[in-house]
Amino acid sequence: MTWDEAVAYALTLPGTELATSYGKPAVKVAANGRAFLVTSHATDTSFGLAIGIDAVDLLMATEPNTYWQTPHYEGYPMVLVRYVAKDEERVADTIRRSRDWTAGLPKARPRKRK
Repeated sequence: MTWDEAVAYALTLPGTELATSYGKPAVKVAANGRAFLVTSHATDTSFGLAIGIDAVDLLMATEPNTYWQTPHYEGYPMVLVRYVAKDEERVADTIRRSRDWTAGLPKARPRKRK
């Protein structure tokens, strides 16, 4: 699934909007302003999904060819999804679960500008 395909799918989910996160394209839950689908530090190979730590560990353990993390994301509720993932249906399900998990978080606090 390409970045554009992931974004197109994510935008079909309820209450989502195209936005930015740290100045880069992202899809957010409109109600709380939190990004759940983001470009990653490995933009040439993967996109990132916000999802609970337990889910991150489970996804990486069960399908390491699809789900992984760079050291930048270790210990953070974010999993990277490789563009070359074979099971696009599972990736779509993970995007939906990421949206659902993120929708359950409190509203994002505004960041101070530097």
